[in-house]
Order: sequence, then C-alpha cells, then structure tokens
Amino acid sequence: MGKRILVVEDQEDNRRILRDLLTSVGYEIIEATTGEEGVALAETGRPDLILMDIQLPGIDGYEATRRIRAHPALRQVPIIAVTSYALSGDDVKAMEAGCDGYIPKPFSPRALLAKIREYLP
Repeated sequence: MGKRILVVEDQEDNRRILRDLLTSVGYEIIEATTGEEGVALAETGRPDLILMDIQLPGIDGYEATRRIRAHPALRQVPIIAVTSYALSGDDVKAMEAGCDGYIPKPFSPRALLAKIREYLP
C-alpha cells in the first residue's frame, strides 16, 4: 500500500493535476475542497502527508493547518502549503501556521515530488 496524501484544494483543475501526478508515482490520494473538510479528513483519513492550499472557501489553509496541528495524533503529519499566495513573507506565514514546507503555484511537478520525498522517502 502506497503512502496516503490528503490534498486540500478547492479548484478541480488543480486537484486533477495533483491526483494524476501523485497516483502516477504510487501515492494514494484523498481529497478535500474546503478547509473544514480538510481538517475532518485529516482526522479520519490518516494521511501520511497533507498538501494544503491557502485560499479556500470557509476557513483558509492557515486556520485549517492550525486546527490539524491542535490534534495530538496529527502533530507529526507533514503539511506542505501549495499556494498561489507567493508574495514575500507568505512562506513565513505558512510556516508560522504550522506548515513544514512551501511550494508556490504554478509548481514544477519535479520540484513538488522532490519536496514530498523529503517527508515521505
């Protein structure tokens, strides 16, 4: 069984790109389209890693990350922000919310896979 990645992303096109990329290299994918759904799936889906968009309907990715980090069983799950919020300081804000990594959109598939493999060797 491959490692399970939770993709929290509201845009279908972006989810499809991530789904195709990640399943092609053997990862199992679960998907959430809102911050609230991402928190719930993190709790029930037992992901090995989370890819978190920041701009989401409802609670944003920063708040979803903080809520996930508040769960003792989820504190060690790596969270990588994958976001079009790529202004100076946004990476710092993501890390302060609890993200372990940061990839700006549009991303290079090779760079994203390299970042994931840092946490899921």
